[in-house]
Amino acid sequence: MAEPASHLESEKQELECNHIDTLAKDCESTHDGGPLEDDDFGFTPEEQRSIIRHIDRRLVVTLGAMYCISLMDRTNMSAANIAGMSTELALVNNRYNIANLVFFTTYIVFQPPSTVLIRKIGPRLHLASITFLWGVVMIGMGFVKKFEQLAALRVVLGVLEAGFFPGVVYLLSTWYTRYEVGKRYSFYYLLSGITSGFAGILAYGTATQLMQLNGREGLSGWRWIFIIEGTITCAVAAAGYWLLVDFPDSTRSTWNFLGQREREWIVHRIQRDRGDSEVPPFNLRKFLGGGADWKIWVYALIFFNTGTITYALAYTLPLILVHSMHFSIAESQCLVAPPYAFAGIVIFSAAWAGDRLRVRGPVIIFNMILCLIGLPIMGWAAQPGVRYFGVFLVTAGANSNIPSVMAFQANNVRGQWKRAFCSASLIGFGAIGGIAGSLVFRQQDAATGYKPGLYACITCALLNIVLVLVCDLHFWRQNRKADTLGITLEAYDEDASSDFRYTY
Repeated sequence: MAEPASHLESEKQELECNHIDTLAKDCESTHDGGPLEDDDFGFTPEEQRSIIRHIDRRLVVTLGAMYCISLMDRTNMSAANIAGMSTELALVNNRYNIANLVFFTTYIVFQPPSTVLIRKIGPRLHLASITFLWGVVMIGMGFVKKFEQLAALRVVLGVLEAGFFPGVVYLLSTWYTRYEVGKRYSFYYLLSGITSGFAGILAYGTATQLMQLNGREGLSGWRWIFIIEGTITCAVAAAGYWLLVDFPDSTRSTWNFLGQREREWIVHRIQRDRGDSEVPPFNLRKFLGGGADWKIWVYALIFFNTGTITYALAYTLPLILVHSMHFSIAESQCLVAPPYAFAGIVIFSAAWAGDRLRVRGPVIIFNMILCLIGLPIMGWAAQPGVRYFGVFLVTAGANSNIPSVMAFQANNVRGQWKRAFCSASLIGFGAIGGIAGSLVFRQQDAATGYKPGLYACITCALLNIVLVLVCDLHFWRQNRKADTLGITLEAYDEDASSDFRYTY
């Protein structure tokens, strides 16, 4: 048995290396698509690809692994609940739902200040610290005695996790040019999504095994779920402290995984791409001033709509397969995975096309068209197999839109503090979409085939197409003015860059 396992592991490692090599091949391009002939700091094209691959391995892979822990820690409430938490803590009426929802209050509110902190103290210290602290909170949840204590710790957990996702979106945008970042967002999202899927299986098995610890040290089995997973989180945070890297322009005295000349080349190519590699001193007025740009809220609304569809499927797809498509419970558990495997192919293909063609809006519209085709099939096709095909289209379109929208805003925002504000607003609205998504497919609508939920998702997809068309029309007009009249686009915090153009 050992030999086949070793063979599979070897193939897996080779596939991952080839995948990362694919990510790095675009490092030879500048913002206008030409080869790096000048200002390459003496690096050959092969050396440039090697540097980008090194960044991919250290940054994208590490962040994806840490985000998996975040997702696992958010979802272990259900495992603990099944294991007896509700009975022991008397979570009657809506107390369990309240304990889940209070997390999102602080998770949404504290995202903007967290993106300021990551610039002030650095991503390595900031991301590793909040991950370690929420691991401590998870351990504390294993010792709560009543509902109020559980809810309070969930509030604190929201404060700590608020800084992670927007911090990652912001950090990645500072290391890569505008037409490299799409594939990095998709790879990060794919890595965290796929690994968290395996983590869910692991968590289920772990919960079953930890129930055997019931009574050990006087603690119930559900308490050990929080204690053990919290300990794992702290260990991952410690590893992240050593593996994470700072911003490329940082002058902080920390160990570097790149040499000085390599970092200068990275900063130079970012400056050449969008002209905002230099970070001005923090100014609250300028930071909050990003909210005066209507486009920031359009990006956020697009992400909200996308999150609503994505979370609606994630929360209730097994129920839809059982009640609407009449598959058995065992069949529904098996049929959840294939649509997400197909979504993975679409996610990276869409990101590759967006970076290659240097477009974002058409990719988002394509994703939403997939949803608009799939949703009616899910609800109104006669055969269960055909309706299940609709699930593939909706799952692929909605999930592919997550990194696509992240790249859309990253390409069209200039200025470090405005970029930080936009990242926080975007992810915050995505979290609100997660709350809305939990309410889309209601149990009382099962008899109708969840038609009201399908109508809601169709509305979200249509609205996204309209919003993207509005943005793209605006971008086309502004780019035309910049070409003919010489106006400067997105001239906010940094020195004006007459070369910057919107990506539509």
